[in-house]
Amino acid sequence: MDAQRYTAALAELRTVRDEIKKTRAALAKLEAERDRQITQLAGYEKAKAERIAPAAGLSLAHVVSLAPALAPDRLTTAETTPPHPEPDAPATTDGTEIPPRLAAQTGAVAPAIAAATSAQPVAASPSAAPAEDRASAKPAAPEAPRALPSIPEGAAGNSWFTHTPNLLSTPPNFTQQARSTVFLDTDTGVLVHRSQTHRLDLADTSVAAILTAVFQTLPEGTERIYITAGDPWHRDADRYPYLRDAVAAWLNAPTPGWRTDTGRGRDRMAGHFVHARNPVGRYQRENGDSHVEIRSVGEWFDVDDADPATVRDAFVLLWQALRRHWNDAVIMGSPSQTGRDLWTRTIPQRGQHAEGFPVLSEELRGLLHATAGQGRNELLTPPRVPDQLPQLVEYDRTFAYAKHTWKSPVGTPRRITAQTFASWTQKEQMRALYGCGHWQVRVTVPDTWDHVGILPAPAPGDRAWHYPAAPGYTFTTWAGGPEIHTALANPIQPWKIEILDGILWDDGKPLDDWAKKLKETWSNLSAQAHFQGDPQQARAAHLASRAVRSILLYGIGSFAQRPRMVTGTTPRTMERDVPPDAEIISFDNEQITWQKPTGFSRDPNAHPEWAAAIWSGARAALLTQRHRDDDTYAGALHTQPGTVIAFRTDALYLTAPQHWPHHHQPGDYLLKGHLTGPVTAPTTEEELLALRDAGRTALTQNGGQA
Repeated sequence: MDAQRYTAALAELRTVRDEIKKTRAALAKLEAERDRQITQLAGYEKAKAERIAPAAGLSLAHVVSLAPALAPDRLTTAETTPPHPEPDAPATTDGTEIPPRLAAQTGAVAPAIAAATSAQPVAASPSAAPAEDRASAKPAAPEAPRALPSIPEGAAGNSWFTHTPNLLSTPPNFTQQARSTVFLDTDTGVLVHRSQTHRLDLADTSVAAILTAVFQTLPEGTERIYITAGDPWHRDADRYPYLRDAVAAWLNAPTPGWRTDTGRGRDRMAGHFVHARNPVGRYQRENGDSHVEIRSVGEWFDVDDADPATVRDAFVLLWQALRRHWNDAVIMGSPSQTGRDLWTRTIPQRGQHAEGFPVLSEELRGLLHATAGQGRNELLTPPRVPDQLPQLVEYDRTFAYAKHTWKSPVGTPRRITAQTFASWTQKEQMRALYGCGHWQVRVTVPDTWDHVGILPAPAPGDRAWHYPAAPGYTFTTWAGGPEIHTALANPIQPWKIEILDGILWDDGKPLDDWAKKLKETWSNLSAQAHFQGDPQQARAAHLASRAVRSILLYGIGSFAQRPRMVTGTTPRTMERDVPPDAEIISFDNEQITWQKPTGFSRDPNAHPEWAAAIWSGARAALLTQRHRDDDTYAGALHTQPGTVIAFRTDALYLTAPQHWPHHHQPGDYLLKGHLTGPVTAPTTEEELLALRDAGRTALTQNGGQA
């Protein structure tokens, strides 16, 4: 590209930018008109959210948030309970008062922890502002946060504390079969099968064209096609309002000679998986036994500019490295499938858990699904941070989840009510909070708090969380033991925590062997990437190490088990037939597409309590983490107030560099990006990601030095 073409391309890009602005403005106008009409319809005395939602293409929750009068009776009744009870008359989740003596006892653990941790290093903070200034600066409480479920009182709730009959994780009694796999770049047509490279003549990038070209080149045996570049499922993205719609259309387009796979043998995976960026298409011959799936290699790692041959080499290195620990290791279609399969092969066949790990009752699994969030994603915007940042520094916790697998819940869970907790000695309370538990708590932010929030709280929206930090703010939530401990023993000042209810398990190590093997595999591949002299093999080893991270990360996520979703369609002329509890995911002139949850399947490897414990530990470590060998601490609470810009799962974004140790061990904070200022503070995720990419590029160009 010469200077003239570059200038012309910039002009064209500006035109696209302006069109996007116009389109966004038009969309905002339409959405405002839609919301106005919903509000108007809500004035009709017989109006029902169940009728309005499909007509508007929104979920019931969204319609109710626009027109609260349409909320079902059970919701309006719940809203009559004051959201923030007075501290001298705390209320339980059913609205009844707790005697002041009990409230004092359940909140009495904080001073003890604070005294025990007074020797910890404390981040310097400016003197507290006068009370009237704090009150005036206090941000408004979020409107209408969703209500988190509670455990029923008495025998009804106690019946949840059991396991699902005849459902437990046991070692497999079969050998997993490998799939014949090829790697295809749909941009260039380069196809790699084993050690051979072919160039396909793709008529286009439809599923039909890909299957035709692959099976003309390799007539028999191909069972999995990894797309390494090209994203063919986005080829008609400009014709659809959402990427999911474009992906669904690509997966379901006509494929002469093929039909959607219905599953086979032990592999119960059937049908397509619609995902905006990493979809899965499953097909089988109409007249024959051939089965094939088309997947994105992006499930495993970011390819960047690696060619299909390098990607294949990465999978070969991954398989070889895993075989050193599992002699029957097989790389399955996704990292989550591979992770769970490898874990089942570490279940002990002798000893305490020789009979396997039983699955919790469906009620407790549902509670954990609703109350245990995943990674912390939070962007702090002005006025909580300056409009102009002196710099933006990114720290990322290396292989973070691997740091938190050494202890997990096992055994039959016990219910710990507020009364039970209050009756314990302080030592017993501390032991419980250090253990494997999930607690319903009432939280009050200290009056002089001037840093980031610590505990997650429910926010408006489905499974959305925020982290209140306003001084004096009170909220009720669920949190894991590591976060409760952080709130009580953080390096600044203890928060007031009142235990309302809880679930407590025995401490165990069901994931320890699995995680240790994966950590060793990751370490070996990382070292190979560092010391390998051949650039292509070094790149392949690096990609393989990233794949190990995905196996552990998504393997943990797969234990969480989410409710099954059923997708259906209803003609536009029959929109009344859309199920009342369904969410509208797309619609056109002909039909409405919806999805609805149908409960949990009988999955023998469903252990949401393990995922919840790891996620809680990882969120807590973003705030404070001890490095014993260096006798120091790291994390957001060890920075100056006002210097934290964002949390993003394992990453922290700050306005100043930190001298935190990094020894290439899981959980260590790695400097990933450094952008010198002044930098305009990001106000959207897109702006944050753009600054992140610029910071990483700048750090690389600077030789990795801040």
